[in-house]
Amino acid sequence: MKKFVLDTNLFFNMEAGLDLGTKTEEVVRVLTSSMKAYKKDGAGEFYTPPRVVEEFLSFFEDTSQQFIRDFLSQLIIKAPHVNDMQVAGAVIYQLVDEIRTRSYRGIGIAEEEINKAGKLVTGKPELSKKDFEMTIGPVVKNFRERYRQATRFGFIDSLADLDLIMLAKEVDGVLISADAGVIRWGRIFGVQEMPLDVFGGIMKEFA
Repeated sequence: MKKFVLDTNLFFNMEAGLDLGTKTEEVVRVLTSSMKAYKKDGAGEFYTPPRVVEEFLSFFEDTSQQFIRDFLSQLIIKAPHVNDMQVAGAVIYQLVDEIRTRSYRGIGIAEEEINKAGKLVTGKPELSKKDFEMTIGPVVKNFRERYRQATRFGFIDSLADLDLIMLAKEVDGVLISADAGVIRWGRIFGVQEMPLDVFGGIMKEFA
């Protein structure tokens, strides 16, 4: 019996390759129907941790909608038993080292962008608040994007991400995510994974 561990981004990243709809509600409805049929056939189960459920619900104004309730009813919502889990020391060392490396990389980018901002306003007459924001705005925007890419892309940056990996490891499940960082660190932790287009294809067969 297959055990799938589902990430939030499956329902909000339409470019990820799941190919079960063009809007979030459509994806949720199709996947719910597929999950029901898949479970009825005895082929497997679907898991997600509580933090991921919280993330999922945060995207909706009205969480009492029936299609949301139907979807959640098909999931096994389970937090990983982190106190009982053993993880290789080498993995923890790699995680800590990468956190440190990304932090320094982010600091370097911050300094570059701040220097750019300073050059933009040096020698100019006193600017109004609006003019200052218009002048500095593109630099700040670029800084935020570069900082995000340097520190977050390809990395696990939330407890929900770590919960997904730990839960997949605990239940010997298949990790289903569109997050490059979750997939990358899932591999480091040694969990199973499945490409989104393959998972989507399986679900279509049961839709």
